[in-house]
Amino acid sequence: MSVVRVRGLSIDLRSPRRYRRVVDEVDFDIDDGETFGIVGASGSGKSTIAWALAGHFARHARVSADRLEIDGLDVLSLDRAALRRHRRAGVAIVPQEPQRALDPTARIGPQVARAISSAEDSARPSVIEVLAEVGLDEPESIARRFPHEVSGGQAQRIVLAMALARRPGLLILDEPTAGLDAVSREAVLSTIGRTVQRRGSSVLLISHDLTLVAAHSDRVGILVDGRVVETRPAESLFSGPRHPWTRGAVAIERSRDAAARRNARSAGRTVVDADGVGVRYGGRPVLEGIRLRIERGETLGLVGETGSGKTTLGRAIAGLIPHSGEVVIDAPDVPPPVQIVWQNADASLNPRRTVGQTLSRAIRLLDGQTTPLLLAERTGLTADALDKLPHQLSGGEKQRVALARAFAGRSAVVVCDEPTSALDPHNRELILDLIVQLQETTGAACLFISHDLAVVRRVSHRVAVLRDGRMLETVSAAGMDVDARHAYTRNLIAATRRLASAGAASPHGSSNGVDSAAMDGSGPSSVSPDTGTSTCR
Repeated sequence: MSVVRVRGLSIDLRSPRRYRRVVDEVDFDIDDGETFGIVGASGSGKSTIAWALAGHFARHARVSADRLEIDGLDVLSLDRAALRRHRRAGVAIVPQEPQRALDPTARIGPQVARAISSAEDSARPSVIEVLAEVGLDEPESIARRFPHEVSGGQAQRIVLAMALARRPGLLILDEPTAGLDAVSREAVLSTIGRTVQRRGSSVLLISHDLTLVAAHSDRVGILVDGRVVETRPAESLFSGPRHPWTRGAVAIERSRDAAARRNARSAGRTVVDADGVGVRYGGRPVLEGIRLRIERGETLGLVGETGSGKTTLGRAIAGLIPHSGEVVIDAPDVPPPVQIVWQNADASLNPRRTVGQTLSRAIRLLDGQTTPLLLAERTGLTADALDKLPHQLSGGEKQRVALARAFAGRSAVVVCDEPTSALDPHNRELILDLIVQLQETTGAACLFISHDLAVVRRVSHRVAVLRDGRMLETVSAAGMDVDARHAYTRNLIAATRRLASAGAASPHGSSNGVDSAAMDGSGPSSVSPDTGTSTCR
């Protein structure tokens, strides 16, 4: 029996000059208890379809469909009161940018409690039970924090917990693991699989990650430029892709862990020198005794599990948060010396400025010798994107704008915090190539933060491994397989390799076989066995 039936769904969004079709005659069904995956490039219309199923349409959007039904309800015919009931009980969305779904002025616990109270179920779990169900460590502590005190990956789990607490008939996951490391991603998706199977919910899983969708879906639809170009069982996605986009994405995913940055780099002056950096949130240590240096023209990759302190370290280096220890940026003639590409690009863009205005301002402030149009072209944006506001862009397009802004002129240091987490394989490779090119051309020192080890190795000269706020070790990107000494690092390498082959080799919902003892905090100590200190050099 079909829970979701979509026939002939078309959506046009108005740009400053004209309407643009972003979803074009889309058809698909989702059966009771089935997980249906939609994969496509950034801007292909994936998120637009998700929000349409919940009855959320952009202002001035033109929507038409022969059928847009969930549990027999015609979404397009519902009045406001019926739509509110539908969103409360019929469908729940875990959005691509979870921080936007959280109230920044309220603690996590009360927000989760409100989600629980809206569930039409007499046997309601507690806040702590709901947070623990999605694998959050120390749920009691998480419940007392504000949204700005949790990592991007933790925020994703919190929003997931809130969605599951409502026990929806249809759970829509829009890039639900974009900020999670390989092990946490598998843990969260396994939790989702067990939960929806137990409750009988249907799932729409939206992602640019072909491997993830293939491993955790029953069927997969490929979306290209707003059209579903092929639909097939998940287990055959890697073995027999038909459409050129799918074939190209499969080829990229199969080779993504093969390359590490190997270009020679002569020693330069130290641009970033951090010594004994520590950060505490509400008396709780988040970073302790961090030492690192980054030279001119060097990219230092920073990898670690969700909540390990990666983003906090990037903010400390940029001087955005109070910290102990010392951070010295050697760039007296470059104002401002540090630029940041945030994990949540949308929150860093002025909603009232067009892309062109944002890039023009960055060029002026950073003494750039380029134009907004050239920046757009170099980062994979179309010329008409310059006239758009941030809300008119896809998640991947927003990240490209943020990257273009950071490299718009002279920057001594660029901190890239998950800059490709929302990009499809094709655009991810484009942006990674661009980061390498820009970093080599400008000579900027770069701190590249990601949960994705394969991506970090792709752009970095050295890789630093962070866990529980301490630096475990630093190794060369090219020699990491041989040089890594810590058990956590070795397991992270193994998990990344297994994940790369999961879509082609693993059945739907299977485990990736990661050594959980070494990855979940019960394994070896986070302190270097040699020195007992946290050092990155």
